[in-house]
Amino acid sequence: MKKLIMALVLSIAPVWAFASAGGACGELHECEVAPINLHDKASLQKGAQLFLSYCSGCHSAKYLRYERMSQDLDIDPALVEKYMMFTSDKIGDPINSHVSPKDQAKWFGNAPPDLSLETRFRSPDWVYTYLLNFYPDDKRPWGVNNHVFKDVGMPHVLQPLEKELGPEGYEEAMGDLVNFMTYMAEPSRTTREAMGFWVLLFLAVLFIPVYFLNKEFWKDVK
Repeated sequence: MKKLIMALVLSIAPVWAFASAGGACGELHECEVAPINLHDKASLQKGAQLFLSYCSGCHSAKYLRYERMSQDLDIDPALVEKYMMFTSDKIGDPINSHVSPKDQAKWFGNAPPDLSLETRFRSPDWVYTYLLNFYPDDKRPWGVNNHVFKDVGMPHVLQPLEKELGPEGYEEAMGDLVNFMTYMAEPSRTTREAMGFWVLLFLAVLFIPVYFLNKEFWKDVK
C-alpha cells in the first residue's frame, strides 16, 4: 500500500517540476540549460519571429501550420500574413522551406533537416547550447565551426543578430528561439499537462473512498 501511495504522489507532480539534467554537448562537458517557459507568450512570439526570419528560409517545420501558431501564441492572423509568411501564400499551410533540397545539399553538403521535432530529438538544452557555440574556423567552408556539432555544414546565419545584440542580448534571443522550437515540437503540451494534472488529482481523490470501500468489502474475509 505504501508503494502504491508513493507512486500516486510522484505521478501527480507536474512534469515541469523536474529540471533538465543537461547532458553531453559535443566538445563541452555539459549543455547549458535552456530557459523554457511555454506559458511566456511574449518569449514565444519573439521566438516565432526569429525562427521565421532566420531559419525558415532553409529549414521546414512541416508539422506546424501558421494558423495554429497564430491561435496558440495570440498573434493577429493579419500580422502573421504580412510579416511572418515568407514561404507560403495561405495561413493554413505548414511552415515549409521552398528551397530545393538538391540545391541545399549542393551548397551545404546535406539538405538542412526539418526542425519540427528537433528539440524533442536533441533536447532544448542541446539546441540552445549549439546556437551559443559557433566560433570562427578558417578551415571550414563557411568560416565557422561549432563546439557542440563539430564540422557542422550550417553557416552561422544568426551572426548578424549576435553582432547587433551583443552577447547578453543574443543569449536571450536564442532562449526565445529555443522556447518557440520547444512549443513547435508539441503545440498541445501545455494543454496536455494541465489536463493530466487534473485527471491525476481526480484519481488521487477517488483513491480515498475506493481504499476504504475495499477495506469494508474484505474486513470479514479471513
